[in-house]
Amino acid sequence: MDQIVEVVALLLSFVAWVMVGVTLPNRYWKISTVDGNVITTSTIYENLWMSCATDSTGVHNCREFPSLFALSGYIQASRALMITAIVLGSCGLLAALIGVQCSKAGGENYVLKGRIAGTAGVLFILQGLCTMVAISWYAFNITREFFDPFYPGTRYEIGEGLYIGWCSAVLAIAGGAILTCSCKMGTKEKYPLPLHTRGTVYSGAAPSRSQATSTYGQNVYV
Repeated sequence: MDQIVEVVALLLSFVAWVMVGVTLPNRYWKISTVDGNVITTSTIYENLWMSCATDSTGVHNCREFPSLFALSGYIQASRALMITAIVLGSCGLLAALIGVQCSKAGGENYVLKGRIAGTAGVLFILQGLCTMVAISWYAFNITREFFDPFYPGTRYEIGEGLYIGWCSAVLAIAGGAILTCSCKMGTKEKYPLPLHTRGTVYSGAAPSRSQATSTYGQNVYV
């Protein structure tokens, strides 16, 4: 495996893991601005855990969602997927730190280290897929409600938290794919090359007396 490719994949996956950790508590998953006069202008924003509002004077007021079972199904599923993504990313980082060649952990068994690094790549890909599904599902419901002319509630738009989540998913999938492919290339069987010594190729068969004499000269021991 190319160590530079491994390090690049590890850095991409680490940045993706940090970004998904930033996305989960971010308050601006969806946002709506209620325009009025200067005093009553307010901004309403929500994420997976709470709903908040702020007015033109800068006063914030947040309330957590009271009941898990009272939430919409897509919010519950997005919570589970995002938490799963963080767990998968944590396990992937631990496995990658053991499996990369530049790490001293795991000993000198490079075949085993390559398999561990490949497993880490798969975990990063799963992290990206979980994040992508959660973010896209949440964004789909925002756009569906926004363009529904019969929707009676507040119309929201996509917030900055979703864009961070999409970037995290892309980086995680890219880093995991690069790490997995690099491990596959690094574990290809390499056939031994014949030994060359002073222009003479030695095979597995023992040399004959005439060959030995011509090779070593007249003082050869037989």
